[in-house]
Amino acid sequence: MAITSPPGRAEPASSDARQAKTDLLNQLAQGVLALTSSTAWANWLMTSRQFHRYSFQNQILILKQRPEATWVAGYRSWLRLGRHVRQGERAIRILAPCLATAESTAGQDAPPPTILGFRVARVFDLSQTDGVELPQPVRTLTGVGSGVELARLAQRALELDFQVQFTSLWGSRNGDCSHALHRIRVREDLPPAHKLKTLAHELAHAVLHRPDFQGSRALAELEAESVAYLVCQELGVDSSDYSLGYVATWSGGGPEAARMISATGGRILRGRDAVLERPGP
Repeated sequence: MAITSPPGRAEPASSDARQAKTDLLNQLAQGVLALTSSTAWANWLMTSRQFHRYSFQNQILILKQRPEATWVAGYRSWLRLGRHVRQGERAIRILAPCLATAESTAGQDAPPPTILGFRVARVFDLSQTDGVELPQPVRTLTGVGSGVELARLAQRALELDFQVQFTSLWGSRNGDCSHALHRIRVREDLPPAHKLKTLAHELAHAVLHRPDFQGSRALAELEAESVAYLVCQELGVDSSDYSLGYVATWSGGGPEAARMISATGGRILRGRDAVLERPGP
């Protein structure tokens, strides 16, 4: 699906510059399409279905006991995935429901199970296991990022009334943006290139997703990562290894991703210009 300029807007001073940005959006959309039709993506989807979606209460328990946790599963689940828990690793304790099931009556579906109580269950994080490497939809950027450009983006944040903090963050979170606190945080132990991409992503949230934003979380993440992709391209960093999978994960991938990128292309380009402090169309 090709992306065109949004209707009802004047052309930029340089049509070549405008076309170059639109071509990058098309490149992003085509990259997501290629990724989500690949065997690697299918393998990741199959693997991800092996992991439970934990309740909010259990997420809190997991993060309190192991803040850096990413993928969590029980001992036997890890064995089915070709990995084993290392000897001596301390389990993460969560609460699992004890269910009672009832038989269905003739012509009717069985009633939903009844929760009788909870028991303590033991799970382990990916970092506590060894074995077969799991497929990943995104890969941390390991290329060299410019400290000058990172400082430039941090200065841009200050101009937008946001303070940037490079700090430790729980779990797999790489960054966040708070409009209430006028604060952007970036994980301090990221490689330089990934730090640059993450700051661009959070700056996109700062300029595009103010408290009055009416769109969904999925749309916000797609827009922010698309902006980060364009910004990184401008600054000489290829963020494809991370951005394509991230956009696909939030959009559902395939033609739907291309449709969403096309539909919001004008906002993505304006976000890119705002982050780089460039005149927009």
